[in-house]
Amino acid sequence: MNAADRRIALVTGANKGIGLEVARQLGKAGHRILLGARDKTRGLEAARALQAEGIDARHVALDLSDVASLKAAAADIEAHEGRIDVLVNNAGVAIQGDGLPGNVDVDVVRRTFETNYFGTIAVTQALLPLVKKSSSGRIVNVSSGLGSITHNADPDWPYAAVKLTGYNASKAALNMFTVLLAAELKDTGIKVNAVDPGYTATDLNGNSGHQTVAEGAAETVRVALLPDGPTGGFSNSEGVEPW
Repeated sequence: MNAADRRIALVTGANKGIGLEVARQLGKAGHRILLGARDKTRGLEAARALQAEGIDARHVALDLSDVASLKAAAADIEAHEGRIDVLVNNAGVAIQGDGLPGNVDVDVVRRTFETNYFGTIAVTQALLPLVKKSSSGRIVNVSSGLGSITHNADPDWPYAAVKLTGYNASKAALNMFTVLLAAELKDTGIKVNAVDPGYTATDLNGNSGHQTVAEGAAETVRVALLPDGPTGGFSNSEGVEPW
């Protein structure tokens, strides 16, 4: 593939876990990879690890809570790449102390939303002009089954006991953002979808998940690589996920 024709993918929170694996799989599929990470040392280490596997990758300094950082990242990418074909909004947090609404620390909920919801909106707004320069842009928001109101209302759902006010609600809000953005961009050719990676062993859950990171990255990569398909959807590896 000619370098000029290579699709360019930016993955936020890409220095470890599912984000790094998504970057790896997209890189193996031939994409040029931009690893968005706020920690420069970890971002550079991750980029070198992918480069050692023959993947065209570089680190882009990007902090979802810092508007100046987002503007600088957008300017950097515009100067060096000119566009973004795939934006994967993977960066997210789960904060200790999250829990039931009756006694959860409101500051924990607020800080969770700052990254999982407000930060995702901010980075998308900063980079959307670059996605619009793609001939077939894709935006994939990494959500969670815990963000499904339908699942949370079902007492027989396997994860029904996991009632985290900040995390679950922030992912539900991210799902709404996905639907609204997809509607806004419906005439542009840009596809916007949310994915549930499933319960994957990562730092986010103390490596308690039953899936490997490769399994957890699979649905995000599949949706990112769709040549055409739906927009405004929510899916997991088994199919459509209920809102």
